[in-house]
Amino acid sequence: QAQLVESGGGLVQAGGSLRLSCAASGRTFSSYAMGWFRQAPGKEREFVAAIRWSDFIIRYANSVKGRFTISRDNAKNTVYLQMNSLKPEDTAVYYCAAARTLVIAAEAYDYWGQGTQVTVSS
Repeated sequence: QAQLVESGGGLVQAGGSLRLSCAASGRTFSSYAMGWFRQAPGKEREFVAAIRWSDFIIRYANSVKGRFTISRDNAKNTVYLQMNSLKPEDTAVYYCAAARTLVIAAEAYDYWGQGTQVTVSS
């Protein structure tokens, strides 16, 4: 059974950094795109970043460009989200997800993790 497990969330001050990890197991995701989404209280889930396993193609939301970096380790079947210069508005539950194509629409993603909380204090 396919499973995505996020880790690395926590509480950080504005301007700080965190690195989220998403460990994939239970199936081969080599042909999938892996994405990060976030959802703040009272808001819809929004796209953050995505990377395709096969050719390193990457997309970012405009709100995180230049601050966040998505990467993956094929050997560990793990995707990372390095978050720098964090702002209070980055506070949300962050989710890892897998889709058959590199898209930004959440409904296109077939597999989801349980989420990890990121809180940025001002």
